[in-house]
Amino acid sequence: MKIHWTMGMSRRRAGVVLALLGATAVCCLAQNLKVTLDGRSKGRIFDGLGALSAGASSRLLYDYPEPERSQILDYLFKPGYGAALQHLKVEVGGDVNSTDGAEPSAQRTRGDDDFTRGYEWWLMAEAHKRNPKIVLDILPWGAPGWIGNGHYYSRDMAEYMARFIEAARDKYGLKISYAGIWNEKVYDAAYVKELHRVLKEHHLNTKIVCCDEYPGEGQGQWAIAEAMQGDPELKAAVDVIGVHYPQENGKITTTQTARASGKPLWASEDQPNSGGGPIVQRTWALGGRVLAHLYNRNYLEGTMTATEIWSPITSYYDILAAPNSGLMYANTPWSGHYDVQSTIWVTAHTTQFAQPGWQYLDASSGDLPGQGTYVTLKSPNGKDWSTVLETIDAKRPQRVDFAIAGGLASGAVHIWETSARRSFEHIADLTPKGRMFAYTFEPESIYTLTTATGQGKGSAQPPPQRPFPFPYKDDFESTPLTRAARYLSDQDGAFEAHACQGRKGRCLEQVITQKPIPWGPLPDPFTLAGDVGWTDYTVAADFSVQPGGSATLMGRIDSGDVFEGDKAPYPSGYILRVQAGGEWELISAAFKRPLAQLASGTLRALPDTWHRFALTFHGNRISATLDGGRLASVEDASHRHGMFALGTGWNRAQFDNLAVTQ
Repeated sequence: MKIHWTMGMSRRRAGVVLALLGATAVCCLAQNLKVTLDGRSKGRIFDGLGALSAGASSRLLYDYPEPERSQILDYLFKPGYGAALQHLKVEVGGDVNSTDGAEPSAQRTRGDDDFTRGYEWWLMAEAHKRNPKIVLDILPWGAPGWIGNGHYYSRDMAEYMARFIEAARDKYGLKISYAGIWNEKVYDAAYVKELHRVLKEHHLNTKIVCCDEYPGEGQGQWAIAEAMQGDPELKAAVDVIGVHYPQENGKITTTQTARASGKPLWASEDQPNSGGGPIVQRTWALGGRVLAHLYNRNYLEGTMTATEIWSPITSYYDILAAPNSGLMYANTPWSGHYDVQSTIWVTAHTTQFAQPGWQYLDASSGDLPGQGTYVTLKSPNGKDWSTVLETIDAKRPQRVDFAIAGGLASGAVHIWETSARRSFEHIADLTPKGRMFAYTFEPESIYTLTTATGQGKGSAQPPPQRPFPFPYKDDFESTPLTRAARYLSDQDGAFEAHACQGRKGRCLEQVITQKPIPWGPLPDPFTLAGDVGWTDYTVAADFSVQPGGSATLMGRIDSGDVFEGDKAPYPSGYILRVQAGGEWELISAAFKRPLAQLASGTLRALPDTWHRFALTFHGNRISATLDGGRLASVEDASHRHGMFALGTGWNRAQFDNLAVTQ
């Protein structure tokens, strides 16, 4: 029998027509599948889907104006609106670069306590305000240098974590449910036990996730499971086994020992790109469809009951490492623009239909014969159920015959779909007959079939995109004291507003003088902003530097990716470095090439007095001035466009009257 499609037939109606026809009557369908949705099936408990705000990935979100900032937060966290994230994991800052910048530490010296620094407190509070049931996790990347006298795995670090958890509770009314060890570093069993003891001593019931390792680290990212077998104290300390990017060469790496450990298994950091290659989530083809496949596979193949995506939102500049990592995209606060990407709606296909505490039904989950996967979960009351089904790699429509058993509800079945043409649309309602129904699923889509209600799709729309303001000026008088300046993104160290030394008003000061314990590459402190497309301009600022220190002015920065630079002290661009003793140099820094000194010299000593330096770019001509006098004018074509930055060594220095002009 041939089906004749009419021009006026809707896709929803077409799906229903196919569902009502016998499989043998449709020549173009893949082999149909019979699935029993059985509430008596065994399965692990679902712990939720979430995202990880770390590596300064949320830096620019804080600078967004209202109402756009609240709209973004709604799309991320508000139930029944967007991604409805069920976990929020945040970095415990250490004033050290952790991918796309440095997040502030709350304890920069022993005895220092300022639990208002940074934006993660704010983000956790906003997420909790929208969803009081959200699960909060924490994980450090680096740490202040005083910790353990430079040794991360120490009693100091365990106390540092406990104080963070207590501050979240006492100052913000937030419960930190889970804490990690050290991001993507080989774990230390003695420290895991020490952290467990310290949390108990502080009467904290925060559970430990171990060990957030990357594939190939140490003895392997699942090595903790083997270690726990022979160490009861270690096993008692670890509540969850968490790994990063558990797919290698397209295969889930979960070991049998981990599966049999009795501990929940989490993909505690993951990505549609599985941790390798460029990160791009901004389209359905390169983000949404891959993530749809990943969420299901992490349970079906890896028995992982939670997946946390780095990051919730791309709120960092595109020239930094791993651009476009977020479920959303919002890194132009001056415009208020944001992009609700397909990954938001793919995530919603699970989070709006199943909550932490629901149970996977293993006998009602599996692979589709014509490519694709499906997982089924039931609510704690044993009645409501949801099936998340993806056909990402399918080439033809697939009919599935469903039977409902084991006490599951057999009322109306609501069907939602996301694809290249649809974004989280409620496309059909079916009424089972005799506890049975059927539906035909199109290829390259994700669906949710559910008896649950309360889902929704946000409708807020952003304003149009606008470029970074030019000309640009900031005298820091409106920047709150001890806070970062608007739009400036610290890449190492900490640049904050403080009272000026030797003049009136507020200045921007780099305050970290002891090198932190690093996680990855450790460039000298700098903070950047601007537009990577800028070519000809002048950047200038007043500066005052302490004896023995230095201050830098940078322009035409075309890459700030610290991993590309590895051990480079500067980003890729032109750097004017002035030392307190009067020595200066103009440098071209390009990653994977030696620093090129374009000019240098020595002036009178400059410490603790105010001066003004400037860099001017016009074609291949780069000019440097100090206090209005020319230092150098050279020809160089290494960097033709880019952003600007202020920087220092690991010393205090102040800046004022920053300006970028034609």
